[in-house]
Amino acid sequence: MSKFISIVFLFTFVCLHLCIAQNERSYAREGNSEYKNSKFPEAELKYRKSLEKNQQYDLSKFNLGNALYKQGKYDEAIQQYSDQNSVMNDKEALSKRYYNIGNSLFKNEKYEESIEAYKKALRNDPDDEDARYNLSYAMTKLAQQQQQQQDNKDKDKKEQQQQQKQQQQQNEENKKEEQKQQEAQQKQQKISKEDAERILQALKNEEKELQDKMKLKEGKITRPEKDW
Repeated sequence: MSKFISIVFLFTFVCLHLCIAQNERSYAREGNSEYKNSKFPEAELKYRKSLEKNQQYDLSKFNLGNALYKQGKYDEAIQQYSDQNSVMNDKEALSKRYYNIGNSLFKNEKYEESIEAYKKALRNDPDDEDARYNLSYAMTKLAQQQQQQQDNKDKDKKEQQQQQKQQQQQNEENKKEEQKQQEAQQKQQKISKEDAERILQALKNEEKELQDKMKLKEGKITRPEKDW
């Protein structure tokens, strides 16, 4: 009796294991079908369901990375390509992994990093002509990017110098204008002082004339009255 129970338990365990394996693979196959029909969001969903059944199923991780790449989700794709343990001892699989990582980095315009990824792909598969071509192209794009960055720096520097020159000219013009205003103000103050002095002198002159007239009046000789 105990022997029968053991056999039944073993059979149930094996069946359960096979059913789980079947599910993760069936989701992966459905994902592959959607991917071939260019239905990348649907393929992504199927691959994720496959990984829900088995998080270590590297085939679904790799294909999920491809589906994400096709949707322009390059950072997420890199994460899926990088999170594969079974490929570490498989040079061909490693080459494909680094090749796809390189493509994702290239799409993000991270040319220097993509170059390193393509080099790793070639170390694991020296005959990969696609990786060799992409490596050369990435190096060209990196050179263009660096040149563009240098041109932008030179342009920014030139604009900054031009702005500084314009600011200096403006400061000089402001200084000259301020000096003119100060000179005009000083001239106006000088004129006002001269006017005040003229007014004061005129008042003095009027006062002197008045005093002279008064003296003249006081000194006038008059005839005495008749003595009847």
